[in-house]
Amino acid sequence: MAKTILVVAAHPDDEILGCGGTIARHLAEGDNVHIVFMADGVSSRGICPNSAEHQERNHAAYQASQAFGITPPLTFLGFPDNRMDTIALLDITQALEKVIKTIQPEIIYTHHFGDLNIDHQIVHKAVMTACRPQGDYSVKTILCFEIPSSTEWQAPNSGQAFEPTWFVDISDTLEIKMKALQAYHEEMREWPHPRSYENVEMLAKNRGAVVGKKAAEGFMLMRGVI
Repeated sequence: MAKTILVVAAHPDDEILGCGGTIARHLAEGDNVHIVFMADGVSSRGICPNSAEHQERNHAAYQASQAFGITPPLTFLGFPDNRMDTIALLDITQALEKVIKTIQPEIIYTHHFGDLNIDHQIVHKAVMTACRPQGDYSVKTILCFEIPSSTEWQAPNSGQAFEPTWFVDISDTLEIKMKALQAYHEEMREWPHPRSYENVEMLAKNRGAVVGKKAAEGFMLMRGVI
């Protein structure tokens, strides 16, 4: 039976960096995937919301999703980029709750709580708050992904290290992930930056080697109900 999946990403490109191969696998297996972007991804650079540059970033998200063959529905909530900590968590959570209530996902993929990026941290808190198990609660599994140049840049003694406990084999979908990333070429950097094409591919192969696969994406399981 097809599952309903929700990817909660802070910015357009996080969905591909964090779990692009997993999204492609879910779609190939006939699951229903929805993606919600919490922040606009550009306003911290002095770019006005709804400007041409802002629309280009949103368009890049649609271009990236086309690499999957089946284009998942995309939702843009438009919170301020890298300033989500200036918005009451209640407001962010309530906006996300509406999305969750409409979609009724069984599995949610989102950010790791220990990321250096403040928006990633806030999005994680909003997901965990919105997914309080109560009433006709639909979410059974919450998994956190890693984002190169944010997750690994957290201070090593912070007590918030990313230690994957759940792996998804993306041996057959790594190529799709890398193709989707090309839509965000303006966000990518030259090697040896961690957000380079070379590093993203090497990270997938490294995570795969940990579990005896050619490529994988690693996650931390926050909650699982059977």
